[in-house]
Amino acid sequence: MALLNRPTHQVVRAPRVSRETSTSWPGLALATAGAVVAWSIHWLVPAVPMLTASVVLGIAVAHLPGMRTFVRGTARPGLSLAGRRLMRIGIVLLGLGLGLDQVLRLGWATVAMVVGVVAATFFGTLWLGRKLGLPGDQPLLIATGYSICGASAIGAVSEVSGSDEEDVASSVALVTLCGTLAIAVLPLLQGPLGLSDLAFGRWVGASVHDVGQVVATAQTAGPGALGEAVLVKLMRVALLAPLVAAVAFSVRARRRGVRTASGRRPAPVPLFVAGFLVAAGLRATGVLPEVALEWAHTAQEALLAAALFGLGSAVHLPTLARTGGRAAVLGLGAWVVVAGVSYAGVALTV
Repeated sequence: MALLNRPTHQVVRAPRVSRETSTSWPGLALATAGAVVAWSIHWLVPAVPMLTASVVLGIAVAHLPGMRTFVRGTARPGLSLAGRRLMRIGIVLLGLGLGLDQVLRLGWATVAMVVGVVAATFFGTLWLGRKLGLPGDQPLLIATGYSICGASAIGAVSEVSGSDEEDVASSVALVTLCGTLAIAVLPLLQGPLGLSDLAFGRWVGASVHDVGQVVATAQTAGPGALGEAVLVKLMRVALLAPLVAAVAFSVRARRRGVRTASGRRPAPVPLFVAGFLVAAGLRATGVLPEVALEWAHTAQEALLAAALFGLGSAVHLPTLARTGGRAAVLGLGAWVVVAGVSYAGVALTV
């Protein structure tokens, strides 16, 4: 099934590496500064996830009167480079946080539940987004963010779908906003829904988008809920590679015979996805010391923060406002789907 509604004759422009290298330093420096500020905000207010702060800062800087010209001009190549290249490296390092052995200990019933939640959320959101007429690849990207792991998944899929930077930035903004709201809303529902701490943790892990948001939400019910939430969330993250590979296959099928501007056909499986799987396999062997995993996690957070700052800086609020109503409906609808399906799945497996 084709996942993208893009013309088959469209030529994908490959990045001009030499030009990017010579003009990217101002934007990369700005993205680095944005990541540092986002870390500082998270350190001062732990309830604010670092990656969420990065996106918001990127959007804010892009609309400051004294910074708009710089962000859209001199800094744009470096910010775009951060949104692509640093995102790929961060996603590879994300695999080192994926404890496949721990995930499998949850049992095959839970594995089946998570696969069902991801499939229902992805295809349900994709269908609704197209029915609402959202432009470009926004339905695909929002569906990916809701079903897998928020902004990181959107960045991964955008790499193989050739999505416009503005579509990526708008999708990241919506998914980040909805995931942040979950931190406040879901703990209020634990009592009314009659969920034990263990069941609440699994519900959070199956329904909240970003890993940081999962931690912030689940910790309200104690360490037991937090442990269950993280394990279920890691199981969802494990589905990132097959989803990206499926999108890449779809893109390749639609562009059969079409080469990029560099003369190459789209890769069937992107290199960074292979790197993600290799990193996950390496983590599962247990050969890496804990200190190395901690450093890798720190590097992953820093790289993704800089990448998301770059993506946030591409958001143009007037353009986003023109589809804001439809995007809000899609966000609410997808939220109902993922929360409802995951709640049913947890009720059946706990």
